[in-house]
Amino acid sequence: MSGVGVLDKAVLILETSVDGASLAELVERTQLPRATAHRLAQALESHRLLVRDAQGRWRPGPRLAELANEAPDVLLTAAEPILALLRDQTGESAQLYLRRADERICVAASERSSGLRDTVPVGAVLPMTAGSAAQILLAWEPPEAILPLLPRAKFTARTLAEVRKRGWAASVAEREAGVASVSAPVRDRTGRVIASISVSGPIERLTRRPGERHAMAVVRAGQRLSGL
Repeated sequence: MSGVGVLDKAVLILETSVDGASLAELVERTQLPRATAHRLAQALESHRLLVRDAQGRWRPGPRLAELANEAPDVLLTAAEPILALLRDQTGESAQLYLRRADERICVAASERSSGLRDTVPVGAVLPMTAGSAAQILLAWEPPEAILPLLPRAKFTARTLAEVRKRGWAASVAEREAGVASVSAPVRDRTGRVIASISVSGPIERLTRRPGERHAMAVVRAGQRLSGL
């Protein structure tokens, strides 16, 4: 709670309406007086933050999505210079990945300007069963989120335990022949892993022990992006 009474009550109304709620349900779920719940729901409706469906139940309104789409993505905005710095420090291409179900998506990247490189375009969809970034995105997940993927994965539960212990992951020819990578977690303010920051390139440069070369730089980059 913020301590600003009317704001806290309005947010409570919004949260309660996610799956639809009648006035009676709003009152029951929020424990607000009926008149207060009705007044706040109507005010939120007037700002298109709530709408009423065919059954007259309040649901989240279109203005919420409009505001979310209009707002800059803080993580992506912050990632751009950090990825560029990581690229310059390591001499390798740098990427940021988010998980989407059983896939991971490259949402930002900074590529080497020349020479042999591992190019992962922004928007590329890669599996959660191979690569150091996938290891990071899975390592801190609960067992029920990990176990279904392990039979198809090129890493093991023991690998993920080692990743949790040391705080970074490495892979060699796991996702693609001839490519090595190093990844580290990006965390939110609660400490939850929300993304993976990585460098990747040919094994000839990164060697078969890429973590020895680049783990600390990647971990520091992840720490700079964390807590936004």
